[in-house]
Amino acid sequence: GPCDIYAAGGTPCVAAHSTTRALYGAYNGPLYQVKRASDNTTKNIVPLAAGGVADAAAQDSFCANTSCVITVIYDQSPRGNNLTQAPGGGAAGGPDNLANAFEAPVTVGGHKAYGVYVAPGTGYRNNNTNGIATGDQPEGMYAIFNGKHFNGGCCFDYGNAETNNLDTGNGHMEALYFGNNKGWGWGSGNGPWVMADLENGLFSGVNRGFNANDPSVDNRFLTAMLKGGPNQWALRGGDAQSGGLSTFYNGVRPTVSGYNPMHKEGAIILGIGGDNSKWAQGTFYEGVMTQGYPSDATENAVQANITAAGYNSGSTSTGTLTPGSQFVRAGRHLLPHHGQQRGRHLLPVRQLPDQVHPPLQLQATGLSERLQQRARQPCTIAGRPCSLPSRCLPATASSSRTTHGAHAPHLTTRQQSQH
Repeated sequence: GPCDIYAAGGTPCVAAHSTTRALYGAYNGPLYQVKRASDNTTKNIVPLAAGGVADAAAQDSFCANTSCVITVIYDQSPRGNNLTQAPGGGAAGGPDNLANAFEAPVTVGGHKAYGVYVAPGTGYRNNNTNGIATGDQPEGMYAIFNGKHFNGGCCFDYGNAETNNLDTGNGHMEALYFGNNKGWGWGSGNGPWVMADLENGLFSGVNRGFNANDPSVDNRFLTAMLKGGPNQWALRGGDAQSGGLSTFYNGVRPTVSGYNPMHKEGAIILGIGGDNSKWAQGTFYEGVMTQGYPSDATENAVQANITAAGYNSGSTSTGTLTPGSQFVRAGRHLLPHHGQQRGRHLLPVRQLPDQVHPPLQLQATGLSERLQQRARQPCTIAGRPCSLPSRCLPATASSSRTTHGAHAPHLTTRQQSQH
């Protein structure tokens, strides 16, 4: 598995998270835990065999005729850095929502599995980790995302973050970001982009703002890689179904102050920003964090393992309404909607494939081009790009308070003062 490859390269995994497969060849422990609504009991989902794909049939059976959410994403490494429901933070209260366990079906090597579908408001975290890089210590990480599922909200991240759920300053994060937010950094094309969330900045290269070498990437299954050490970091990416990796950036730390040296704190986040900014969306299938700065050769071997795993799209499964679900209002337009509304005219949507993102959903139901354009706008507040990634609200929040399925809260006095 990928973690065997990292270990052989001298940069062992200190966190290994996946709901789809084992990331060590010998791993046969739990991958994730689901909780069903009917009686609030939980079940651990394990691989079909050591080193294999998740036993999705066990989830299907356990959750039959009810709904399930993902409560724990287990760390397969010996470090025990499990991800659980994120608490509130400086940007938004909590606890965050848990992912609908049925929303991101795929196949891996021909076997059914489920990813982690992050609707706005969903988040996972671990603030008490073991072995994760702190300060300016070197580390690497990768994740497989759904390149078709994204938005401009802050911030769909996986990686190293603050341990107190607050924005504690430049350089206190080092996490993969995926989306089309242009508030602080962007690459070529219209996005989405793989970038590094280093706190108070999404970086596509050495400059704050535009870096031409970071391409727009939207592979259905996308490999994203980030690594950082003393005055050195790199972004790489590729198609998780075939081919190799491209290097989007490899060089010194950003030119703006506060990022050299880094001040990493060592928490782990998934689906949110370091201060619990939770207005983004995306889908996560697997990811790891390493001790030490991996070589390109090691990462290339990991990419070969990923493409050999055989990720493919799956049809949307059954299940009933849970936080993060999509809804249709009978006889009206389809709208992505987040939360606990269970009115008699709201029905769960299960015929949509998980790779369809909100702009496509809106288009499919005939909403005006004006609303479609608004859904694709970069993140702004009061008509101006946000200056702090941890404070970002999607653009629609300023006009309708409803954004990509999440009800955006009013800005606090503290938030307004920072713009």
